[in-house]
Amino acid sequence: MEFRANQSAARLNSQAADYFTENLSDRVIGLELFNQVRERLGNAVESLPDWHPILTAPPERPQHHWHASNYSSLPIYDLCVNTREFVRGILTCPNSEVDADKLVEVVNQVQGLNAERLESALYRDSAFPVLIEAWEVELEADGTIRSRDALAWFVQATVKHAREAQVAETWWNVRQLTLGSPHGARSSLLVNDYTGRYMRKILETLNDSGIFGPIKEMSLDMLPERKRSTIGQTLMRAALEAAAPLVNVTDEAREFKFELRGETCKVRIRDTWGDGMEYSVRVSIGDFDLTVSGFYYPKNDKLEHTDPTGKQKLAEKFT
Repeated sequence: MEFRANQSAARLNSQAADYFTENLSDRVIGLELFNQVRERLGNAVESLPDWHPILTAPPERPQHHWHASNYSSLPIYDLCVNTREFVRGILTCPNSEVDADKLVEVVNQVQGLNAERLESALYRDSAFPVLIEAWEVELEADGTIRSRDALAWFVQATVKHAREAQVAETWWNVRQLTLGSPHGARSSLLVNDYTGRYMRKILETLNDSGIFGPIKEMSLDMLPERKRSTIGQTLMRAALEAAAPLVNVTDEAREFKFELRGETCKVRIRDTWGDGMEYSVRVSIGDFDLTVSGFYYPKNDKLEHTDPTGKQKLAEKFT
């Protein structure tokens, strides 16, 4: 589905408002407080980009070179429950006052973050809401993070562990981590189109420089949906033809290879339930250079498959 920022923001804000107020005895007061939170934190989102200060400011990490992809994986936020994320931070509602006070104390020790208890209830009457904000995050007029800050944080997070990197990730592999979600091709509720375009240019320039090592291609989202479907169908149909007759395929997995358009394809196929009604098929080329898997239903000659993943240049040989 095409990403539309205004519609996504309205939907997520409405869902967050319901989440935090529908179980309150006085929903009117709850909505007033929620709207005040929204004024401070911006739009509700599904996830934050991995360069966001909420994720990068906390110093304690499970591993030294570890990259946090969500707040729940960081020890500092262990007391966060009944939580939603926003452009500038987090709203969470611990179930005890002790936990709420402890969370505020711990977060306020981190430079760049601010946590405070809210005066009224949210989520439910017995919860103790806490607002956590990255106070350096400033918003553009469109509600996204100020471009120069977003670009600086993105670059800092991207190159921080370059010397330990083993492969370079393409834009399509890391787009959600870079933009947050929901997102489109190069923008989200946190990153506008201008910022997203430059993030992609920066990443591709760094990748081309070799700073991270060889480029790892996985996502084929840069290709239209119809083309990705054609690639999957081509590989799956060829594998089924090579495996024929299917009556010889049992519920024990069979593996073999065949040639298609100059490439060696590896196939794993089995009769899923042993009744000839459904066949599980996986086709791969190289060490995950191109992969697709799915199911074949011979009664209706129907194929269902995942989006193929792998290297774009190789994948386009099968369109």
